[in-house]
Amino acid sequence: MAVSADKGTCVAPVRYAFRSFDRQWIIPDARLLNQPNPTLWGLCSDLQLFMTAVTRKTIKNGPALTITDAIPDLDHYSGRGGRVFPLWGNAAGTHSNFSPKLVDALSQRYGKSVTAEDVFAYVAGIAANPAYTARFLSELATPGLRIPITANADTFAAIAAVGRRVVWLHSYGERMADAAEGRPPGPPRVSGESRPTMPKQGAMPPADMLPEAICYDEAEQRLHFGKGFIDNVIPAVWKYEVDGKQVVSQWFSYRRRDRSKPVMGDKRPPSPLQGIQPDHWPAEYTTDLLNLLNVLTLLVDMEPEQTSLLAQVCEGAIISEVDLKAAGAIGAFEENAGQASLLMDEKQAALF
Repeated sequence: MAVSADKGTCVAPVRYAFRSFDRQWIIPDARLLNQPNPTLWGLCSDLQLFMTAVTRKTIKNGPALTITDAIPDLDHYSGRGGRVFPLWGNAAGTHSNFSPKLVDALSQRYGKSVTAEDVFAYVAGIAANPAYTARFLSELATPGLRIPITANADTFAAIAAVGRRVVWLHSYGERMADAAEGRPPGPPRVSGESRPTMPKQGAMPPADMLPEAICYDEAEQRLHFGKGFIDNVIPAVWKYEVDGKQVVSQWFSYRRRDRSKPVMGDKRPPSPLQGIQPDHWPAEYTTDLLNLLNVLTLLVDMEPEQTSLLAQVCEGAIISEVDLKAAGAIGAFEENAGQASLLMDEKQAALF
C-alpha cells in the first residue's frame, strides 16, 4: 500500500546513526527508506554494535573508524560512504562476526580467555584514534584498514580496556557501560568545572527561529549558535574532525535554518521535504549538542593514552600473519609489512 493511502498507525520512529557522532530519527518503514538493507536491519538489537569506515577511499585525518549502537546510514563515516562491520552476526548476540578461530588463536597466544567483545574493543582502541591515521597515513593511501595485533597479553588487555571506553563514548553510553569502571549508563559527562555547559544567559530564546550560523570564540572557549552559547568548549573539540569533516560544524549544518546545498550534478531543484523542519530551536537540539561536546571532550582527553599504547604495539612484538593464517584465524588479506590484518566476516559487512 502506498504511504499516501495508508490510514494505519505510523511506525514508531527510532534513533539511527546519520553521521559519525550524529544521531537523528528515522521512521523504519521500507516505503520511506532509500536502499534499506534488510540484513543489516535484521541484525539490530540492544546488544549490537557497528563499526563504520571507508575501505575504498583514502582517509585524511581523525579516527580511522567510528562506532555506533544504532542502525548506520550508508554515509555514516564522515558522509563519504564506506563499510559497516557489525560485532554480532545475529540480533541475539550469540554469533560473533569475528572468526571463532581468531578468538581461539588469541586466547591461546595470550594464555587467557579472549572474547569477541575484547577483539572489537581492541580494534576500537587502536584505530578509533587520530594517532592511528597520522602514523599510517602513507600506508592508508592504499584504502583499507590493517590492524596490528600485539603479541603481548598485557598490552592487548590495556588497549581493549581503552577501547571499551571508546565504544562507550561513541555510543553515547548505550554500550559497554560499567559504572565500576567509570562508564555509567547514559550520556557521558565530563567531570568538574571543565564540563561543557550552557549558562542561563546562553539559553536560546524559546520563540527564536533556527539559527543560521555557528561560530567559536577560542579566547572565551565559547560556542555560539544564534543567540545561544555553550561555555567550556576546548579548541580541540571545536576542531575535531573525522576524515576532513569538522564534526561540530557538520552536526549543526543539518539543524540550521537554511539546510540547502549548492546545486550540483543534474541541477535538480532541492526536495520540498527540506522545508519541513522546526520553526524554532528545540530543547532536544541543545541536549544533543551538549551530549556531543561532552563525548568529544572525553575522546580528546584519551588521545595521549591511545597514542602511547599504539606506539607500544608498533614498537613491540606483533603477531605475524603467518601464525594467524596457519591457525586458520584469517583468510585472504592485503600484505602489510608482515603485520597481521584483522578482518571481520565479509558476509555481514555489506553497505546499509
